[in-house]
Amino acid sequence: MLDVRRLRLLRELALRGTIAAVAEALSFTPSAVSQQLSALEREAGVPLLERTGRRVRLTPAGRNLVGHTEAVLERLEEAAAELAGARHGLAGPLRIGAFPTAARAIVPAALVALARRHPGLEPMVSETDPAGVAHALRAGELDVALVHEYDFVPAEPEPGLALEPLCAEWMYLASLDPAPAVAAELAGLARWREAPWITATPGTLCEAMTVRACQAAAFTPRVRHRVDGFDTVLALVAAGQGVAVVPQLGLVDVPVGVSLTRLPVRRRTRIASRGGAAGHPAVAALTEALREALPAALRAV
Repeated sequence: MLDVRRLRLLRELALRGTIAAVAEALSFTPSAVSQQLSALEREAGVPLLERTGRRVRLTPAGRNLVGHTEAVLERLEEAAAELAGARHGLAGPLRIGAFPTAARAIVPAALVALARRHPGLEPMVSETDPAGVAHALRAGELDVALVHEYDFVPAEPEPGLALEPLCAEWMYLASLDPAPAVAAELAGLARWREAPWITATPGTLCEAMTVRACQAAAFTPRVRHRVDGFDTVLALVAAGQGVAVVPQLGLVDVPVGVSLTRLPVRRRTRIASRGGAAGHPAVAALTEALREALPAALRAV
């Protein structure tokens, strides 16, 4: 019989690439991971890994087993959800990941509703960059999370995850120049071709979205500042330090003098959970509360 815990390690190795990365993510030592994978090979009766010096890669049999592992883990999540549904009342921790603007604008109201309906639940919110959500869910560090993608930066499919749409919001160009309320085409961004730009830090979806939107308008932005907090971004715009693209949820306490031009670009927020876990009563309860907590403007987008 194949050990499910060892199958999880094999799946993580397929996703992360090295035994050291698996060990670090799951709080094991590299030697412990290697021992468990060797034990899994003995259980399987065929080589699952090819070792070249200090590196390993999956054999065809190993890759096939990872495919079966995804199905097995999803069924286990479904079984856990079914058992939870048979209990009377929801109780215990519910670990929630959220990116900053959603954590401020949507999550608090959802938690109020959740506490009223299910006082036995203990929601635990962690501010989590969407790029780290998949690993955190698969590792069991989170039970459910909010992630986002942009029109110009679609999310890559992640094995082992289930996604449900929550809302969409418009993106706005923040500047000190008088501007129309709505830019019908991205070509209108060329108006700020020579301006200094304020983007998020490199490697983030927000930064990639700004760069690609500008490229769609036939120029590359000249970046002066790299800042992740939209309140700081707006303050820099107000100080004449450049222009920036800001999502609707980030438009809080907009400084006097900052003009906002709505762009034909949207950011879409989705609810992520492990495959098979979307039907878990606690995850379903949070999903319902999140939908009810949406600002009216987002429901209409």
